[in-house]
Formats: sequence, structure tokens, C-alpha cells
Amino acid sequence: MQDIIEKIVKELEKAQATVAVAESCTGGMVSASLVDYPGVSACFKEGYVTYSNEAKEKNLGVLHTTLEAYGAVSRQTAEQMAEGVRKRAGATYGLATTGIAGPDGGTEDKPVGLVYIACAGSKKTLVKECHFSGCRQCVRRQATEMVLQLLLTCIKELNC
Repeated sequence: MQDIIEKIVKELEKAQATVAVAESCTGGMVSASLVDYPGVSACFKEGYVTYSNEAKEKNLGVLHTTLEAYGAVSRQTAEQMAEGVRKRAGATYGLATTGIAGPDGGTEDKPVGLVYIACAGSKKTLVKECHFSGCRQCVRRQATEMVLQLLLTCIKELNC
């Protein structure tokens, strides 16, 4: 994962861009992965672990009506988390993860391993629905890697 983080940091530095992170199911893994890289302080603004719905509303501006209608694990919530952290941190990009890491908590509609990841830029917000398998730690690790890859794609290819 160091390779992708190195690429992210170099691309952010080249663009004079910054990133902020909002995490639920990854519980800080995305932020921790980024801050493990030396020199990331030039482009990493801040990170939030917003595990509860109340924290998503209070710290990120996720609408209560969104959480009621779609739930914490939804495309809509991931989008609002990414946009909220980007705006509140004053960052170029906002990342978000929300999902069900397991081993409990899954339903027929929202099974264990369902994770929504999002990257918000100034022009658009990308949201991906992911289905991961394995243990709780495995789901969290896969979600972390996937959201970092989404950020790199946003920076390099899509000009979000």
C-alpha cells in the first residue's frame, strides 16, 4: 500500500492540493495509512472517525433526513460525508468510507462486506459501492485500499 500512498502524496504535492478524510467502518485506517508516509503533512488536512449517526451529522453535516431515509450505509451518506469533510476542512479532496465490516450487523439488503466509498472534489463527487469478503479486518483493509485508489484516480485521471 506504500506505493499508492507515495503516488497520492506526490500527485497532491504536484497539484498543491490537500485531502481530508471521514471514516466510519475503516475506523481511522485511511488516515493512519496516509500519515504513515513521511512528508504527508504538506497535503493531509485532517481526519474524522464518525462511527455514530450523530457524529456524521454534527461533524460532517450529513443530513438527518438522509440517514433516516437511506441509512448510514448508503451511497447518499457516503457522498455527504465526503463533501462535508472536504468543505469543513477546506481541503481540495474529501474521502469517505461507510459500511458493514462484520462479523455482525449485516442484513439481506445490506450484507456484511458492503462498503460505500466516496471522493469529493471541487467539480464532482464519485461514489462506489463495494462488496468485500473475509474477516472484519480484511473488509476494513480492502475498503482502505479501495478509497485510496479512488482518490488517486480522482486526482490523476478524472480531475474531480
